[in-house]
Amino acid sequence: MNRSIHELIQEMTLTEKASLCAGLNMWMTKGIERLNIPAVHMYDGTNGIRKTNSDEEMGITSENVPATCYPTGSAIGSSWNTELLHEVGVALGQESKEMGVELLLGPGINMKRTPLGGRNFEYYSEDPCLTGELGAAFINGLQSEGVGASLKHFACNNQENEKMVTRSEVDERTLREIYLSAFERIIKKSDPWTVMCSYNLLNGSYTSENEHLLHDILREEWGYEGVVLSDWTAVNDRIRGLKAGLDLEMPGPAHYNTKAIVEAVERGELSEEKLNQSVARILKLVERVTAPKENASGADQDYHALARKAAAESIVLLKNENGILPIQPESTPSIAIIGRFAKKPRIQGAGSAEVTPTRVDIPWDEIKELAGETVTLSYAEGYPADDSIREDLIKESASLAATSDLAVLFVGQPEYAESEMHDLKGINLPEHQVKLIQAVAAVQPNCVVVTSSGNALAMHPWVQHVPGVIHSWLTGQGMGRAIAEILFGHTNPSGKLSETFPVKLSDNPSHMRIQGENGKLYYREGLFIGYRYYDRKEMAPQFPFGHGLSYTTFKYTDLEAAQHEKGVTVSLQVENTGKRTGKETVQLYVHDEECKWVRPEKELKAFAKIELAPGEKRKIVFELEERDFAYYNTKYNRWVAESGYFQLRAGSSSRDIRVTNRLFCDFGKEEITFHKFSLLNEWVSDPIAKDVLEECINEMNKHVKDKVSLQDEFLGFWEDFPVIKIFQMFGQSWMMERSPDEIVSELIGRVNEKRLQKQQA
Repeated sequence: MNRSIHELIQEMTLTEKASLCAGLNMWMTKGIERLNIPAVHMYDGTNGIRKTNSDEEMGITSENVPATCYPTGSAIGSSWNTELLHEVGVALGQESKEMGVELLLGPGINMKRTPLGGRNFEYYSEDPCLTGELGAAFINGLQSEGVGASLKHFACNNQENEKMVTRSEVDERTLREIYLSAFERIIKKSDPWTVMCSYNLLNGSYTSENEHLLHDILREEWGYEGVVLSDWTAVNDRIRGLKAGLDLEMPGPAHYNTKAIVEAVERGELSEEKLNQSVARILKLVERVTAPKENASGADQDYHALARKAAAESIVLLKNENGILPIQPESTPSIAIIGRFAKKPRIQGAGSAEVTPTRVDIPWDEIKELAGETVTLSYAEGYPADDSIREDLIKESASLAATSDLAVLFVGQPEYAESEMHDLKGINLPEHQVKLIQAVAAVQPNCVVVTSSGNALAMHPWVQHVPGVIHSWLTGQGMGRAIAEILFGHTNPSGKLSETFPVKLSDNPSHMRIQGENGKLYYREGLFIGYRYYDRKEMAPQFPFGHGLSYTTFKYTDLEAAQHEKGVTVSLQVENTGKRTGKETVQLYVHDEECKWVRPEKELKAFAKIELAPGEKRKIVFELEERDFAYYNTKYNRWVAESGYFQLRAGSSSRDIRVTNRLFCDFGKEEITFHKFSLLNEWVSDPIAKDVLEECINEMNKHVKDKVSLQDEFLGFWEDFPVIKIFQMFGQSWMMERSPDEIVSELIGRVNEKRLQKQQA
């Protein structure tokens, strides 16, 4: 484009403006040739580029253009490595440019309310802090190459069951603290060029036309100026959507809505100024993705090597009793590799995120290469592709394991279990795999289980009978090599669980309300999802949020915290006390000791992944802001950090806290906004308001027999009453011609006046 956006809009006809607000086809925006406005090509891209062979097809059930397949969101979320996410973002930007892709539809960052969510494999975590930091790093990397990101799915897209018609009913505080917090963090730290709305309704209105979500919060409160586009067919009422802030409808061409927009403008239902705002945002996107990128890296990238690196950082060592890992080839002459996933691995989930990989590392081949000629490897299929229980395969596997020095089993959720468009039915391994593990463990105590899934797995009771467990997630095309290198110790595992693994599905807080009824899904567990719930219930999960073992050990000491003008600085020392170089993720949680509102026991507020050589010690410093100590106060509709004592807890997981410090934080006195039904305890907690109220009560006491005194005895009984009720109870003979409403209104006016005088003094 060689003219300014303002000039282009001035030259466009009303029909051209309206038509620009929908795609050209399945994967492109519309261009206007006469004005030299090009189209933008976009494709799915949460863990790789899913470019179809034609812009007219969805490409869900066919092979697409080959591209690098990186770990899925749930996997790379367990890397806890913002530098890695940035590096993957840069690489995807470069590969996108090579493939003619200008807008990548990702990342997916919805919170994991339930482990049964069909698209959980696309999402990073159950925690908004971890999700927000990883998402921002990925987007900054991607957009540094001149390729736009599409942050999705906005918001509360937590199930696949009837997702296009289900109403997610979420209270405002839960919405802000859990389900919108990561979106807010990412928008402020990375400014994604687009945001994609979800399919579902939120509190009665489709997210594609939800004024509170798109206008009040996203546009006005957060100041977002990029394009909001719909998920594919998520538009309900196009005119309402435009008014709320939905700029681009996908897919296109949606001629019927172009006509509807033109007619709405002509009859005055939609202002042309509002339409121009959406057109300007779309043109700005076109300008961004087509402009030469001077600071783009342009360096040759070994994408497969990066896919291997990302997989290695994401894989989590869950259990390692008696140091069964890493495998020592010189003392392990024979290894039985069991399970069809060893030769036919699952590397990703299904649906719109499924990438056609450029190549795939096979675990069996990679293990064979690293084991060397001194180790005898044998293989048994273990279980069939379907759900049938084959006793012959189980017997063969157990026999092979019994005659080997070590057994490594590859198991996991089947291909059909985890996919867009349907939720999981459970989180247990298929029964034939459980029977296989039990049979092998019964005859071979040296047993390691490698699990594959895109979501949390329940492992009871078989996990008690095996000394080693590795969760490989769905870690993309480099997974096979990464697993082999971890098994043999070429790579020291460093992944940490980005979500809680419960003992059983019914332990999950959303278990009683997983899919809702009659089109309504009530998020009645509120703030308490994931580790927040298990902490509050004092319930031990199978493996806690943030858990992950290493082949070395780390010591935490000297946690210090101090408040200053800009926030709170927290520092601690971390030392590698083992014999191998390794990476540790230091997790910082905050506990509010004194809040009047219900809060989780602790919340993740910062983290850092560091690499230390044996004996190396490093000081870690975290800078927290006032917001990190705040909760969303729905009484005043704003974030509030109350002065008081907070505990700063640093650890290796949410249940492995190593060092703690207690700090009094002074955030100033919260100025109460008084209203008709403000409580007596609120009035007396504010010095100015208390003085005003006492003056009024002293005047009232001159005219009544039953005197009122703001002393402890009176307050102890009446403090939870609205002040207006105090006047109704004790001041009837005093008020005479004035109403209680008038008195309270006058008091509020005097409080506001005195506050203003204090500010001006």
